Amino acid sequence: MVQVYYDKDADLGVLNDKTIAVIGYGNQGRAQARNLNDSGLNVIVGLRGGDDPSTEPTWKLVKGDGMEPMTIKDASAQADIVQILIPDEVQPQVYADSIAPGIEAGNAIAFSHGFNIHYNQIVPPDGVDIFMVAPKAPGHMVRVTFEGGNGVPGLLAVYQDATGKTKEIGLAYARGIGCTKAGVIETTFEEETETDLFGEQVDLCGGVTCMIKAAFETLVEAGYQPEIAYFETLHELKLIVDLIHEGGLQRMWSLVSNTAEYGGLTVGPKIINEYSREAMYDALERIQNGEFAREWVLESRAGRPVLNALERKEKEHLVEQVGSELRAMMPWLNPE
Repeated sequence: MVQVYYDKDADLGVLNDKTIAVIGYGNQGRAQARNLNDSGLNVIVGLRGGDDPSTEPTWKLVKGDGMEPMTIKDASAQADIVQILIPDEVQPQVYADSIAPGIEAGNAIAFSHGFNIHYNQIVPPDGVDIFMVAPKAPGHMVRVTFEGGNGVPGLLAVYQDATGKTKEIGLAYARGIGCTKAGVIETTFEEETETDLFGEQVDLCGGVTCMIKAAFETLVEAGYQPEIAYFETLHELKLIVDLIHEGGLQRMWSLVSNTAEYGGLTVGPKIINEYSREAMYDALERIQNGEFAREWVLESRAGRPVLNALERKEKEHLVEQVGSELRAMMPWLNPE
């Protein structure tokens, strides 16, 4: 049975005498740090920097947000809890060089994604608490909902409980960033990591973009105008996803036309069929056995040549060129 925790289950006071170092100040880093700070907790921010890091824009941004920026090494040494919010692929080296030397017994190391712990890219020492609090929303939504007096749902996992208080600390952290207002579901590092990667690859990022391009290409190759194909296969997808996001599949089906519902329910299973499911299981197996993780680690160490090539290819696709022109007709769209 799923276990969900709310504000009443989390005592923010357990963090009152602790210093929390947020490592990284990107999308999640800035949101979580600001929410923790506004919750009255002692927050410092660890940043990478050059010879004079105080002159860099991010350092000034942290100060402007009312917190103290410092090097990752200094922040990790001063903190009781170190929350690592830098990209997965750089975490292991940064951890080894700048975080691990400052970690002491009784400290806690936190994550918002379990990749490096689950796949043993970071192997923490004994005597240290390891937990994860993963907001199920991008950083800007973590911040906006918090400012509005609410929060986004989150996940909580404990990997190593050295002090016997890791879950209590994790719940307090989740409350500090606002997640316990919406509800925090208990999970494991393994479950969070493998389901997160699967969702990204199979539908949220990989599957949906390939479906869009294939549908677009089918219409264009059949002689239809690329602009019309763009509207029907990409632009209107947001309208459908918004309905699903608001009220599930039933809300969407109830609000589209009967023609769309009948066509979708009869043709959809022919597109996502037994061959598609086989590919999904193959993708899941590669995630579970660590094959994908090994591939991504090696790709990152090599300078991401495959990813760079795929990004260039994606940018040059006709759907992107047509889309850029059509989005210029829609001033209400603001990708920034």
